[in-house]
Parts: sequence; structure tokens; C-alpha cells
Amino acid sequence: MNRQFPRLEVDAGRIRSNAQQIAARCRARGIAVCGVIKGVNGLPEIVRTYKEAGIAELGTSRIEQIVRCREAGIEGPYLLIRIPGLSELPVVRQCDCSLQSERAVLDALARECARQEKTHSVIVMADLGDLREGFWDREEMVETCVHVERELPHVHLRGVGVNLSCYGSIRPTPEKMNELIDIAREVERRIGRPLETVSGGATSSYTLVHSGAMPEGINHLRIGENILLAKDLQIDWGIRGMDYLQMDAFTLRAEIIELRRKPTYPQGEFAIDAFGHKPVYTDRGVRLRALVALGRADVGELESLRPVQPGIRVVGGSSDHCILDVEDCPLPLRVGDVIDFRLCYSHVLYATGRDDLPVMVHP
Repeated sequence: MNRQFPRLEVDAGRIRSNAQQIAARCRARGIAVCGVIKGVNGLPEIVRTYKEAGIAELGTSRIEQIVRCREAGIEGPYLLIRIPGLSELPVVRQCDCSLQSERAVLDALARECARQEKTHSVIVMADLGDLREGFWDREEMVETCVHVERELPHVHLRGVGVNLSCYGSIRPTPEKMNELIDIAREVERRIGRPLETVSGGATSSYTLVHSGAMPEGINHLRIGENILLAKDLQIDWGIRGMDYLQMDAFTLRAEIIELRRKPTYPQGEFAIDAFGHKPVYTDRGVRLRALVALGRADVGELESLRPVQPGIRVVGGSSDHCILDVEDCPLPLRVGDVIDFRLCYSHVLYATGRDDLPVMVHP
């Protein structure tokens, strides 16, 4: 079946431009960029734009995406940005470096490297308050780094890193970056050599590069959303002066399959919806509504989709349907018409992970 809709359309030129702009600004401050590709499921036709923009290192949380890109002829180096489990340690066949935060995993990794006769690089992670991965105790982290350096000959201690904002919503600040730099300097003092990498976080940490407030000593960032969509910092964070980055590289197109006037308040006895929730509804009378062939199974949260056509509002939906209020749309709509949506990072993450959703990449 040659399915046309829903369809994801990608402007690769915008992504390439964003990657070039970010890499250049980071490079001017001595910071290397790892281009994170997990948000597009490692799709080679999109990942190639990173390389074309001059980004050397690629990062993802999924080993299968690295395999896909290597099979497509896209060379690394590749950084695994989700700390691996013990069951994933054969990753050294595909991955050049990984983030790490467990001594037991590091020891097992060393044994796997010895078995494969390979050397694998690691960045040991600190938890500076966001409460996701990383060592909470500073001395334990330093001792682990020393252990890697002195006792694991097949594991190379590349550096230290941190993640902020992804779980605990903790803002990257110069103070947080200096905490990481202090840890790096202590590790360097103990092992007697400089670390290659002090990785200051992800897209959220780019705010410090943009404002000129990134402390000297941070030399690596792992950036995905700001390259792909450039929306979070400009829209959600309200960062000004970042108009050198282009938004709306992704457009999702979906077909109207029903168009009717209906009440806006459900009729009957309430239970729960298909996802176990009890939504709150507002009675706005009878209005013109459109169903489009698109659902949570395709993009996750529907309510944050942003229709391109004027006067259209997302009301909600289910796994396979999205309900739109089109009463105020000035365009004459019919069944079979196509509605375009601007996307958030999470939408792209879901959509590119669907094997049955067509992706059209425009150069």
C-alpha cells in the first residue's frame, strides 16, 4: 500500500543551516558539538545533513540507530548518550564512546573490550541536581575515574559530563558548569593528565554559548533539538536574539476524514478515555469539527500540535484520530483536504519512529 497521509516533510536545508550556525558559534568558544540524532530515529537522509554542516561526532541513545547509519555509509565517531546496561556492552562493536555512571558497568565493559581486543572511550557523568544519570557523590565519581584510568587498560577515560533540564528541569548556569569544571580539574590532578572532554550538557546548555556566559573549560555539548527544530529555546524558554536559527524544518500533513458540526461537550455518563485519563471538557456549544487521520500513536501528545492553517485548534483525540475545531477557519474545508501541523521535538521523535509513516526529505 502506497500510503500518502499522514506524511512528515523535512526541510533538510534548515537543519543544515542550524547545524552550521551552532557549530560555528561553539567552535569560536573552543566547544565541539556532538550532533544528537535520536530525535529523528537516526534516519540517514537527515543525519547526513549534520555531516555536511561540519559536525564530526554523532550521538544517540539507541544502538540500532548507530547500526542503521553505519550501514548507510555514515561514519562516526558515535557517542552513546544513554548509559548502557550490562546487556548492551557488545556496543563497543558499533560505538566509539559512551556516557557512563556505574562502576560495575565500567568493569564489565573493560572485560568486553578485552574480549573484543578493542579500546572504548567513556565520559563519566556527574549528577549536579537534575536527578537523572550521574554520580551524586563527588568523591565517588573522582575515585571511579581514577579506577578507569589506572585499572581498566581497554577503557579510555575521555572526560566527564553532565545533563541538565531533561528530567528535573534544572537550568544550566555558569555555577553548574563551574561545578563540573571543578570535578574535571580534580580528576586531572589525580590522574596526572588533562581530560579531552568536559561535556556541559545538551540543547539547554547552548543558552550559555548564545549569551556568552559559558565558562572557559567546557569544551563539548550534545545538541539535538536546537539543530532539528530550534523551537524550545526560542519559544518555550523565551531566549531572544536566536533568529539565526530556523524553526519549522518539520511539517506533518494529515488528511481530513470527517467534517461535521457536533456538540463540544460529550453526551452521556463519564468514564475514562482510551489512555486511562479523565479529561476536562468545556461546553462551547455546537461547532464545526474535523477528524484527521493522525493520532497519539503517530506523534504522542496531540494538544501541542500547531496547525499551520489559520483558525484551527486541536481539541484532542485518541490513538488514531485527532479532533480539530475548525469553526473559525476562514478556508472552505472539505473531506479529503490536508491539514499541516508544525511540530515539537516530541512529535518528531514519535513520528520518525513509525515505520509506516512516510518521510519526505527536501534538500
